[in-house]
Amino acid sequence: MILYGKQVCLYALEQHPKTVRTIYIEKHGILPQPLFHAYHDKIKFIESKWAQAMAKGGNHQGILIEISPFEQTTFEVMKMSRFVVVLDGLTDTGNIGAIVRSAYALGVDGIIASGVKQLNFAAIARTSSGALLDMPFLVTESVLDQLNELKQKGFVIYGATMDGKPLQSYQFAPLRVLVVGSEGSGLSKKITSKLDACISIEMKHGFDSLNVSAATAILVYAMHHTIT
Repeated sequence: MILYGKQVCLYALEQHPKTVRTIYIEKHGILPQPLFHAYHDKIKFIESKWAQAMAKGGNHQGILIEISPFEQTTFEVMKMSRFVVVLDGLTDTGNIGAIVRSAYALGVDGIIASGVKQLNFAAIARTSSGALLDMPFLVTESVLDQLNELKQKGFVIYGATMDGKPLQSYQFAPLRVLVVGSEGSGLSKKITSKLDACISIEMKHGFDSLNVSAATAILVYAMHHTIT
């Protein structure tokens, strides 16, 4: 898996050294000296045109790294969590990466991406500033069976909907799942049928809605701090 951009590359080099295979840099000075010396045998200098080609036109900032392929978490691990976020039909890697970043920072234990066959993990790692490398993450075409299993283990399933009750009216269960849908379609009918409660963010100025990543961050924060 190829990552590019200084922030995510430095994060991977500092936090996940065992996954690093090759480091490509355009010139001296891009890496801090301690990292340059630590990874000296894995560093290759690369011309700008090749760096641009490897990044497929993205802003690589003079550094790319090849790391081991991202390994998804098993559902057995998810069942041992206390707070899981389910992404229903989200495909935009920018939004997913932003959700992963805030979810990891705010205490979510795992994320399940439902309704998709595969995702670009390199892009999500980049847009999450590396948080994906530490966040248990699972992709499934349908999460319905998993939601049933989580319910059997005592999880309460909360869905983010425009017509849900304001989140401040809830005391959230210790074992909880937050399901968020795409900005265009919202939650699918099949998943809606599995919800125990619908929650929403009350708007103060008559505005339609928030970006899904911003809304998820607000909901995650509230659900983490108002637990029964």
